[in-house]
Amino acid sequence: MNKIPMTKVGELALREELNRLKTVDRPQIIEAIADAREHGDLKENAEYHAAREQQSFVEGRIAEIEGKLSQSQVIDITAIANSGKVIFGTTVAILNTETEELSSYQIVGEDEADIKRGKISVTSPIARALIGKEVGDVVEIQVPSGLVEYEIDKVSHI
Repeated sequence: MNKIPMTKVGELALREELNRLKTVDRPQIIEAIADAREHGDLKENAEYHAAREQQSFVEGRIAEIEGKLSQSQVIDITAIANSGKVIFGTTVAILNTETEELSSYQIVGEDEADIKRGKISVTSPIARALIGKEVGDVVEIQVPSGLVEYEIDKVSHI
């Protein structure tokens, strides 16, 4: 069984979502189903069918989160000494050698990835090209527009 890498922040977010699903969403859906049952004929009761569909979605999401958490390997990057090497959880500043444009990304687990917030999945092409490299290394990364050369400017353990 493969472990799923996850940052402490990612684990906390999943645990909070799981708690909300179990303590808020699930009871609300159970109440909605009970209310819909009181309205009579279940075959033609749209409220009942919608509530059952929502219940199915929530139960599926609970099972999915519990599965991910049971297989997770939580990595606290702040507890690892900064060697200047790009590893899971680090935040990497890269400089486009052609345009001199500086970009910064944190390498996170698949569920945590959010490019708008500067978080890229460890399985993304950019992260795979950066992992194991050090400050000053030049890396060629295949992007949709072609091959782009980046220099690793800074590696942070935030």
